[in-house]
Amino acid sequence: MTAAEPTDRRPLLRAMFEAAIAAAQPALCLPRHLPPRPNAPHGRTLVIGAGKASAAMACALEDHWDGPLEGLVITRYGYEVPCERIEIVQAAHPVPDAAGLHAAQRLHALVSGLTSDDLVIALISGGGSSLLVAPGPGLTLADKQAVNQALLKSGATIGEMNCVRRHLSALKGGRLAAACYPATVWTLLISDVPGDAPQDIASGPTVADPSSCADALAIIERYRLEVPPAVRALLASPEGETLKPGDPRLARNTVRMITAPQTALEAAARVAREAGVTPHILGDSLEGEARDLGKTLAGIARQVALRGQPFSAPCVLLSGGETTVTVRGQGRGGRNVECLLAMALALDGLPGVHALAGDTDGVDGQEEIAGATIAPDTLARAWALGLSPRASLDDNDGHGFFGALGDAVVTGPTLTNVNDFRALIIDGPTAP
Repeated sequence: MTAAEPTDRRPLLRAMFEAAIAAAQPALCLPRHLPPRPNAPHGRTLVIGAGKASAAMACALEDHWDGPLEGLVITRYGYEVPCERIEIVQAAHPVPDAAGLHAAQRLHALVSGLTSDDLVIALISGGGSSLLVAPGPGLTLADKQAVNQALLKSGATIGEMNCVRRHLSALKGGRLAAACYPATVWTLLISDVPGDAPQDIASGPTVADPSSCADALAIIERYRLEVPPAVRALLASPEGETLKPGDPRLARNTVRMITAPQTALEAAARVAREAGVTPHILGDSLEGEARDLGKTLAGIARQVALRGQPFSAPCVLLSGGETTVTVRGQGRGGRNVECLLAMALALDGLPGVHALAGDTDGVDGQEEIAGATIAPDTLARAWALGLSPRASLDDNDGHGFFGALGDAVVTGPTLTNVNDFRALIIDGPTAP
């Protein structure tokens, strides 16, 4: 750091973020988890998948598979990676579209009629809940879109959202694996959810689901969601129920977690150590309202800077997980920039504290922006431009706020997804 820029921590923040993303690339973490080649001379190897990382996973699989291979995976618009033997289809996220519906129908047809000689490799990552859209009995695409939009604005956790989604789908909650039966299914997962529960990753299309329709209905009531009548009707019927642990149709399914948020945080920690800053990982599954977490992290940073507790400065506080935003305003917000803006307000220009918050898939909310950075002068620069940080937060307009300051972090498609990444660098101590 130079004397001219004594507080510029953006290069280190970006280096940690980039290391976190790099550590979760399928080309790095997928090859060692591939299944044995099928022994049956007439068996097929079929690749299916859905998620923001699924195309990159398919490419890595092709590069390390020397036998016959075919299949179809669905990824987000802009996340396509060219493959030779596996077809890549693009669709919408986070609200599903007709392209996703058609692709899911094709994928379902592809696995129909398989035999016990066949091997199915399922490539599943975050974003698959929207991309693998297959309305359950009595539902339409419009019904699914309405539920998704209501959930995204409600403040529900990702686990709660995916519980509802599983029970409204013809393919999630283990139903895709059931469609593959009696073939062997080898599921490779990239986790983007707190706790890494397989049933919550893309709403678990190939794994058992311990939750029930009653749980899904309770979530709808808890958040007072306005949903189409057909949604309630399905959740009140046996047809909405998912596959439960012990279901014989899942007996030939092997599940492998190939990478997760903790891996990304550990990679960032190594970068910090190399830069001479001691890292502390606070957790890989922090949840709650984004603005509340921002205030909490600011409070911890303040205690470190002013009291040297619970850590000594200089240090970096790293965390992952997935926060929620209860949308009340009209702004261009995402959960990471919401967290960061609340953090900046709580820090109130405290010297020596810099932070980055971003989504490892490169998309925070519905914007092609990963996140942003803050520094001790963030609020002062905003006021000088005539911006009101508090009004921006009240309007859920984190992207508008940080875009005006030039502090947005834009990565483009990262081809992976291990959830949110947060890093706070505390240079201190600061005199009380």
